[in-house]
Amino acid sequence: MTKKYQAQIYVTLRPSVLDPAGTAVQSGLAQMGYENVEQIRIGKYIELILQATDEAKAREELEQICDGLLANPVIENYRFDLMATNN
Repeated sequence: MTKKYQAQIYVTLRPSVLDPAGTAVQSGLAQMGYENVEQIRIGKYIELILQATDEAKAREELEQICDGLLANPVIENYRFDLMATNN
C-alpha cells in the first residue's frame, strides 16, 4: 500500500557561487533606502506530492528527483521537508 507524502524543497546556490540576482536585489533595495540589508541569495522553493510505500522510499526518490532535475549539484545545495498527508 502506498502513502502520499508532501515535500517542500529548498534549492540554494552554494556559498562559493556568485549570485548576480541576489546582488541586483540588494542594489535595488539600497536604492529604495534599505541600506541595512546584506548578503541576499536567491533560491527556489518547490512543493510536490509523491506516493511511496514508506518514508524511507519517499526520501530516496526525492534525493534522486533533486539530484536529477530540480537542483544542479555542481552549483546548488538542496534540502527538503517531508510530511505524510491524509489525502
